[in-house]
Amino acid sequence: MELSKQDESRDGRADVDDHLIVPLSNQVVNILGVLHGFSGTGIYVFPGLRTKERPMSENAVLAALRRLGIPKEEMCGHGFRATARTILREQLKIEPEYIELELGHQVIDPNGRAYNRASLLPERKLLMQEWANCLDKLKSSKDVPSLRPVPLTDIRLIQVAGYRN
Repeated sequence: MELSKQDESRDGRADVDDHLIVPLSNQVVNILGVLHGFSGTGIYVFPGLRTKERPMSENAVLAALRRLGIPKEEMCGHGFRATARTILREQLKIEPEYIELELGHQVIDPNGRAYNRASLLPERKLLMQEWANCLDKLKSSKDVPSLRPVPLTDIRLIQVAGYRN
């Protein structure tokens, strides 16, 4: 099974890497094995409906969300990235640098991008495994945590929560 994707909407953007390597969790490898039966030998895991030569469109994801009864004011396809970014940082305490690299964003450091070519693949592999484990826990739990921030007005609470600026 060959997995490949070139996202033409990213071409020429300064805030994204040209080549994104995404480590896969054990759960995703298992899911991809099942999906292979549907996608066959094509290069896309989610091929287009009309032709396997193109990936499934962004509108297909939006249509699926609407069929599930999720209104556009509540979630869009890109919203999953924002949700993941929030949970990874706030709940799982993953370092922002790892998250940004995993999302395909360039990480700017004091020396600039020219000198920072780190991929941090071992750390990102752990990040993806933690994320998959978190999703498994959410799936099996009846208690879904609120993603709305709780205002902390007492400085002691902020210190106990481990807030860093």
